[in-house]
Amino acid sequence: MKKINWKKTGNIFYWILCIILLIFAGVVAVSTFNLPGGIKLYTVQSGSMEPSIHTGSIVISKPSDNYQKGDVITFKAEKDRTIKNPKSTTTHRIFEVKTVDGKEEYITKGDANNGPDMAPTGRDLILGKEIISVPLLGYPVAFAKTQEGLIFMIIIPATLIVYSELMNIKNEAKKLIEKRKKKKLSMKEKIEVEIGEEEIKAENWFKRLIRKMKRNT
Repeated sequence: MKKINWKKTGNIFYWILCIILLIFAGVVAVSTFNLPGGIKLYTVQSGSMEPSIHTGSIVISKPSDNYQKGDVITFKAEKDRTIKNPKSTTTHRIFEVKTVDGKEEYITKGDANNGPDMAPTGRDLILGKEIISVPLLGYPVAFAKTQEGLIFMIIIPATLIVYSELMNIKNEAKKLIEKRKKKKLSMKEKIEVEIGEEEIKAENWFKRLIRKMKRNT
């Protein structure tokens, strides 16, 4: 039976954790701030768009110059008109487009709802049109936005990763120091080398003395 390489397995889980952490941190950041082009992420918290968009999905929306019947749009309520990033939004499909006093109004409807929404939506309330939706990702993202979620899903894993990297750096530094120490001679070895050099000098001096005495005889 082949033995499990626990070190290699641990490294794999470590990098998986790093990737997951980066994904969640990125998604949370993007869902909080706008990307270039006004792209933003929204979490679907109801089943009004089932089965096309499931509860707990992430919807990526982008502002458009043209909204048509059938488009899935994310919009804010009339009471949040002056708020740039409202806490509560709605993602529904355009059921009908009307022109009132020269301005377009959009009648929206959730795919799972029996009838359209009560109030029409003006263009200035639309935050964007759906580009893509990702199922299930909204649950952890919504939790990560809470104080508890931020601690357990972002801060603690990030702290563990930073600590692990610091320990790796420390261990590598120790190995480097030990390697350098091995290259350097100990005090005893230095004395032995110095004694050996003195013995060689003495031997050479004695040999020269013998040769000189032979020449004189």
